[in-house]
Amino acid sequence: MKKRSLWLSSAAALLVAAVLAGCGGTFYFDGRVLPPSGLTHRVLIAIQNPSAYTRGALQFVDGYYDIRSSYDYKTPTFSIAGYSGNLPVSIQSMPEEQLAAVYAVGDGSLGLINYAQEKSTGSVSGLNGISSSVFATRNLAYVFAASQQLHVVTVIDQRNNRAFSLSLPGVYRVSTNPGGTAALFFVQNSDYAYYPLKLTATQTATFSGGPSHWPSAAVDCEPQNVPGFCLMQAQSPDTLDPTGMWTGAPLTFDRPVKAVWSADGSSAYVLSCGPECGGTAAAYSILPVAPLIFLDGQGSGVLPTTAQLASHTYPIPGGATNALVVSNTMYVVGQAPVSFGGNLYWGGNLTTVNLPNNSVSASVSISDGVPDGPSRMIVADDNTLWIGMTKCNNGIRANDPADYPGGYGCLTMYNTSTQKVVMLESYIGDLTGIAAVTGLHKIYVAQGGQVYIYNTTDGSERNNQYVTVTGTAIDVAYMDAITDTNNTVY
Repeated sequence: MKKRSLWLSSAAALLVAAVLAGCGGTFYFDGRVLPPSGLTHRVLIAIQNPSAYTRGALQFVDGYYDIRSSYDYKTPTFSIAGYSGNLPVSIQSMPEEQLAAVYAVGDGSLGLINYAQEKSTGSVSGLNGISSSVFATRNLAYVFAASQQLHVVTVIDQRNNRAFSLSLPGVYRVSTNPGGTAALFFVQNSDYAYYPLKLTATQTATFSGGPSHWPSAAVDCEPQNVPGFCLMQAQSPDTLDPTGMWTGAPLTFDRPVKAVWSADGSSAYVLSCGPECGGTAAAYSILPVAPLIFLDGQGSGVLPTTAQLASHTYPIPGGATNALVVSNTMYVVGQAPVSFGGNLYWGGNLTTVNLPNNSVSASVSISDGVPDGPSRMIVADDNTLWIGMTKCNNGIRANDPADYPGGYGCLTMYNTSTQKVVMLESYIGDLTGIAAVTGLHKIYVAQGGQVYIYNTTDGSERNNQYVTVTGTAIDVAYMDAITDTNNTVY
């Protein structure tokens, strides 16, 4: 009976699409073209080692019926045609633009995926080696990458077909704003932040001739003789240097690792990792975005002075390695040290920040994770925030079950309305990807190398029998999300 109901519902959907096609176009919402698969709720899965013959694949499933096949079973699986990335690790999903940028750590490729056509459109050229962090702007005009192995920042200007390699020893993270106008780079075990600057013709002429002609805040400008981009250290605007740019003491954070951005785009919230990264105190600091805009001649204003930055830095008691901004609220996650049995362990925490007045709540205990390690955050239906960690089996919850009887899994469900943890699931492996299938009250996750589905109403698990994959599922994305904000925060 269930199979018959599934067939009738799917047939009805295809009939509606056929009617729309007869009217001159095949669309399903927001002017988007009905894709070749005919599916309108697709969940993309990045898979490592799907077979003995390939080390990477992108498959997608029907996120409405939670099945990998077509309704009539004539198509046993759906996949992105032409994708050949080696060990894909992350999906930067941009559903409004009907595309994704998939990074593969095995070959260092950033593959571009067309959602409407369900196929690969090639890879971005110009990246240097393996990137520890990489992002593309939504219009694909620029790509920013940090290569910790090669100690370089890469800026790719796709519109002008140019790539710039800027030296920055130890660089390992990059954060870009949603508008694609600002980027911040962070160095491991460092207290400073850096940003790229595209030079005007006048600046290129002024800075030509090598380092002696560069601004005082410039770490590197390339090409050195006739530079097109400079990498600038964020410094206090105390004086004007001979090139006409503000310079002073470096703005100091406490092991900064990431920046997230205000809803109106005017501010960057720089997360200081603190104790997790060998520092002193976790916090967030507010920087204006206008001086950080990298487009030539479009930056305005100045960065805060050292004193101003200090007055706009706010402690986060539970640790700060990742954050998600929702309107006037910022949710911050991190790890804090906990002593037990003569040993030091790490405990996961969620801290809520009211941004209009910068008031910080008491931290709430969530899944543990590895210090300064990867975490995932996403907002879903029913006022829920979902948080994923890795190596949660090494944290305080796993080692002190008497004081933490709720389990030690890597996935936490938090209700933003009641401000309480609703579910912390049992351990089934590292949580490496979350996708919110909004409107259908469910999320998909990549956990322990497999795909699982949870209800946002109560955190219960759904049947995943028909969406499991061969190989290691490493990330997931909702291809048909309404907005780009429906995206795992990396």
